[in-house]
Amino acid sequence: MSTVAASLTPPPGIITVFSDIWCSFAHIAIHRLHTTRRRLGLENQVSFDLRAFPLELLNDAPSPRPGTDSEVGRMASLEPAAGWQLWQAKDWLYPSTALPALEAVQATKEQSLAASEQLDLGLRKAFWAESRSISHRKVILDVAAETGVVDVTALAQSLDDGRARSTLSGQAALARTDAIRCSPHLFLPDGSDWANPGIDVRWEGAYGVGFPVIESDDPKIYEGLLLAAATG
Repeated sequence: MSTVAASLTPPPGIITVFSDIWCSFAHIAIHRLHTTRRRLGLENQVSFDLRAFPLELLNDAPSPRPGTDSEVGRMASLEPAAGWQLWQAKDWLYPSTALPALEAVQATKEQSLAASEQLDLGLRKAFWAESRSISHRKVILDVAAETGVVDVTALAQSLDDGRARSTLSGQAALARTDAIRCSPHLFLPDGSDWANPGIDVRWEGAYGVGFPVIESDDPKIYEGLLLAAATG
């Protein structure tokens, strides 16, 4: 294990997750983490420390809409309950960036990991299932209000003064290293790490032109991950 990877090992009761909101594989992973944690009754034993793997910074370009469109049908068949639809709003409302949303999740950690979890989950559903422009400040704050747990006034102040922006930049720099391989990449208290857990995928054709082909999918792997991270 590299020094960087070792430093990413969280304390007991925490699963660290690097991901992008634009990533359909991360949408599935986050959905499975939440639903499996609830089914196992581990809400008080396991929290998620959500960190950014900002694809647009790593690729020096916004996420292409043809890429996300090509993923919806195939990925939705793996986890329909996560919430999916092809983009339904006006074309010009399609998000040009996910950075404000990723920053908002980091800023909300000032309130609690639980609050940041719910904002992150809400923003993913807003994009993938509701065709909402998560690059827009008002949409982010509306989603925060809808969670019922985020202090929206405090979040707005955090976004206005940009206090979480350096955190986001630091996570982007870490995402460029070999320690973080993809979105999603999970780190557990036992020192193990899991890139895109349970899913083996290949691409047929170039991204944005072709489509993902799922070679295998094992959603039950999340039970082991959550039990391994649980305290008590």
